[in-house]
Amino acid sequence: MLNDITLGQYFPGKSPIHLLDPRTKILGVITYISTIFLAEDYLAYAILIAFAAMAVGLSKIPARMVVKSIKPLWIIILLTLAIHVFSTPGSVVFTVGPLLATSEGIHMGTLMSLRLVLLIAVSSLLTFTTSPIALTDGIEKLLNPFKRIGVPAHELAMMMTIALRFIPTLLEEADRIMKAQMARGADFVSGNILKRAKNMVPLLVPLFISAFRRADELAVAMEARCYRGGQNRTRMKELQMGTPDIIAAVILVALIAILVTIKVFKLAA
Repeated sequence: MLNDITLGQYFPGKSPIHLLDPRTKILGVITYISTIFLAEDYLAYAILIAFAAMAVGLSKIPARMVVKSIKPLWIIILLTLAIHVFSTPGSVVFTVGPLLATSEGIHMGTLMSLRLVLLIAVSSLLTFTTSPIALTDGIEKLLNPFKRIGVPAHELAMMMTIALRFIPTLLEEADRIMKAQMARGADFVSGNILKRAKNMVPLLVPLFISAFRRADELAVAMEARCYRGGQNRTRMKELQMGTPDIIAAVILVALIAILVTIKVFKLAA
C-alpha cells in the first residue's frame, strides 16, 4: 500500500509540461483548482477532465502513475460519494436499510467525487513534472512581493519543498520498518480498528525517530555548507518565462472563460 503513494515524487523528462516555468505550473494548478468550483454540471466536468487528460498526455507521465496518486485516497472519495447519496433530500431511487438514496444525492456525490479526483490528479502532476529545486525557486519568486510585509519567502518555499521531498523518503522508511516488524511477527492487517491502531505503535515509534534523525542530519549538512537562507543567494539558472508559458496562460484563460460562459447560460436558463 505504501508503494502506491506517489505524492512528492519527481519524474525527469523533456515534455512540454516539464519545460514550463515552475511559476506557470504553480499558478496553473491554483487556477485549475479554482475553476473546478465553477463547475456544476457534467458538461463542465467533462471539459475539466479533458483538460486534465490533455495535460497528462503532454507531460508524458504514465497514466498508471496518476492513478496511483489517486488510489490511496479511494476511501475518502467513496465516503464523500456515500455521504451525498444518502444525505441529500430528493427523489428516492433505492434504499439501504433506513438509508434513502436520492437521484439528487447521486448527482451531487458524483460531481464531488470527480472534484476530489481532479484535485489530486492535477496536484500530483505538478510534483511529477517539477524538480524540488525548481519548485522551491518558483514558490520563492511568487512569494517575493510579500517580503515587504515581513513574509520570509525563501524560508517558506524551502520548508514546503523539503516537506514534499521527504514524503517518498519517509514512505520508503515506513515500508522497510513494516516489513522488518512483520518478519518478527507483527500483524498490521487483522483485528478490529483499535487492535490495528495499537499494532501500529511498533511502526510509528521508529518512524518518528528516523524522521527526527534525518531532520537533524539535514540541518547539520546545511550548517556545514554555510546555508543562510535567502540572503545574497544566487542561482545557476534564473527562471525565465517564454512562449510556452504564454500559450499555457492563454489556454487556462480560455478554460476559465468557457466554464464561466456555461455557468452564465445555466443561470440565465
